Amino acid sequence: MELEHFKYDNKIVKYFSIATVVFGLVGMLVGLIIATQLFLPELNLGIQYTTFGRLRPLHTNAIIFAFVGNAMFAGVYYSMQRLLKARMFSDLLSYVHFWGWQLIIVAAAITLPLGMTSSKEYAELEWPIDIAITLIWVVFGINMIGTILKRRERHMYVAIWFYIATFVTVAVLHVVNSFAIPVTLFKSYSWYAGVQDALVQWWYGHNAVAFFLTTPFLGLMYYYLPKAANRPVYSYKLSIIHFWSLIFIYIWAGPHHLLYTSLPDWAQSLGVVFSIMLIAPSWGGMLNGLLTLRGAWDRVREDPVLKFMVVAVTAYGMSTLEGPLLSIKSVNAIAHFTDWIIAHVHVGGLGWNGFLTFGMLYWLIPRMWGTKLFSTKLANVHFWIGTLGIIVYVLPMYTSGVVQSLMWKNFNAEGFLEYPNFLETVTQIVPLYMMRAIGGLLYLTGAVIMVVNLVKTAKQGTFIPEESAEAPALEKKKMVGGYWHNRLERKPVIFTSLVLVAILIGGVVEMVPTFLIKSNVPTIASVKPYTPLELHGRDLYIREGCNNCHTQMVRPFRSETVRYKGEYSKAGEFVYDHPFLWGSKRTGPDLHRVGGAYNSVWHFNHMLDPTSTSPGSIMPPYPWLYEQKINIERTAGKIKALRTVGVPYEEGYEDVANEDLKEQAAEIVADLKASDVDIPETAEIVALIAYLQRLGTDIKAEKTVEK
Repeated sequence: MELEHFKYDNKIVKYFSIATVVFGLVGMLVGLIIATQLFLPELNLGIQYTTFGRLRPLHTNAIIFAFVGNAMFAGVYYSMQRLLKARMFSDLLSYVHFWGWQLIIVAAAITLPLGMTSSKEYAELEWPIDIAITLIWVVFGINMIGTILKRRERHMYVAIWFYIATFVTVAVLHVVNSFAIPVTLFKSYSWYAGVQDALVQWWYGHNAVAFFLTTPFLGLMYYYLPKAANRPVYSYKLSIIHFWSLIFIYIWAGPHHLLYTSLPDWAQSLGVVFSIMLIAPSWGGMLNGLLTLRGAWDRVREDPVLKFMVVAVTAYGMSTLEGPLLSIKSVNAIAHFTDWIIAHVHVGGLGWNGFLTFGMLYWLIPRMWGTKLFSTKLANVHFWIGTLGIIVYVLPMYTSGVVQSLMWKNFNAEGFLEYPNFLETVTQIVPLYMMRAIGGLLYLTGAVIMVVNLVKTAKQGTFIPEESAEAPALEKKKMVGGYWHNRLERKPVIFTSLVLVAILIGGVVEMVPTFLIKSNVPTIASVKPYTPLELHGRDLYIREGCNNCHTQMVRPFRSETVRYKGEYSKAGEFVYDHPFLWGSKRTGPDLHRVGGAYNSVWHFNHMLDPTSTSPGSIMPPYPWLYEQKINIERTAGKIKALRTVGVPYEEGYEDVANEDLKEQAAEIVADLKASDVDIPETAEIVALIAYLQRLGTDIKAEKTVEK
């Protein structure tokens, strides 16, 4: 059979590898900065663009999409060409993909600190950037599918299955979750409201973890771990069970992020059931990876690449056991909204994604530069510093999470909350935040050591931009007999279609009833749309990233209804919330019943200097809210956009909305003036106070008003 000669493109892998390293350091540094701000809030230097609320989404986006994303693309472009024995479908598409992705990352780095955010976790980027992501993702998909179709290897190896699932599912998740109505170039409102928005967001958020941080990295594991160990994958049949059960079950588990919230009980229960089921396929993948090393454990002690990969796969197993356990309602009642979740996330992020990336880079770079790793000793130092960093990071956060939960829920012998002041529960864990920052510093130090090692490795070799290869052309012939999945691997279009069907079922079953059956979100007659001033204040709340530290969801626990002095949150209260703002972490208290709990002067002073009203607070001051003015010219556009997505503002109300805005602002300013506080009616702080005073007041609830 005649062999065809071709060349693999290493240049695109080099570009993505460099981007991985650069953005990895940036993302980790931002993470260290915001971790330090939790015990040293002055670190934002009084600059509005560097507060925790604005930098936290920058950190998560930089790590997920810049660091992990670029690592995924580097690993995919290298392995796919060799597994399919074909150069990528189009060099042009490869480089459009690379530069387009980097421009998206730069756009995120600019807009997020400026407060241009949708506020939806892991999907904060505004609508023009969302469109750009869609286009670049399609470019990646065309390049990948095109390469599969022109392959010279008849059967698709397991890694390719996971790459296909990643492309298909991320495309569906991103498009569905990103539906929004634009107001301006960088301001939009989610198409969904309240409960529906929460369900769609965490269907996206959980499965962004599943199909951006997990499935592509499982594909990388299935390629790079056997390569590094020079061993075949332990079990082909186990990989089949692992793949299909994982992608089918994972998509159902999103509601476990919304247990004890206003989401319908049936949807919460589905999330719990499928989350528990996830243990089996997840551990099937972990065991398939670890058992691949049978007969090679002696090498693990010597080879830093295998060290990183073993810890990565183990971290994957631990986090995918812990996730389902956290989905059990009794455990979730203790852990949710606490630092326990931060620890859980970082076991996966630092251990699974980070260490697998490091191991892959240590394996890749010497091969692409035609040399040996500069220093095995430095790589081992990196491994131990990184491992220590993970331990020093997560153990304080586990401890902090347990302390928080116990203090939030503890009642004394007389039946009163032992710690009624939420700030008491914050000051107790500040030393643990300090330890967490030390862990992050250690991890970042290890990454810097890796960069030095890889640069020196590259300098001692010569980069190989194109690697020659040869293989016979793929012959079209009918396969007779054989294992059923073996036959399926020969049909990439059918395979991809089945993946699409598998991941759509769960989403459709959960979302369609929630949207179409009105009893899932009972309306409450007293709940009205936000006033124009409150709407401006809500947008400021979103701009400042307040939802990164404060929830707006009083759960049906006695400890919470007593602490927050009101009814637990009802689904019908959020019908006009575009987007929902339930939050996922309480660094500060829940705010859903804060309306009327304090007077306007308290809010004024609290935002100007949090320690003046709450001694020991780790919240930064917001002096710019007193200097900057709301743009009332945008009021009409906001009213029109929200009417488009179903908020019942009357036709023509946008023409007189600013009159109502000025009237409400005048009342707040007069209230402040009575306490010798003078501020213009158009100051941003006035709008924010209006919004905070509205929260939770649409239904009758007992309030304790502080004069």
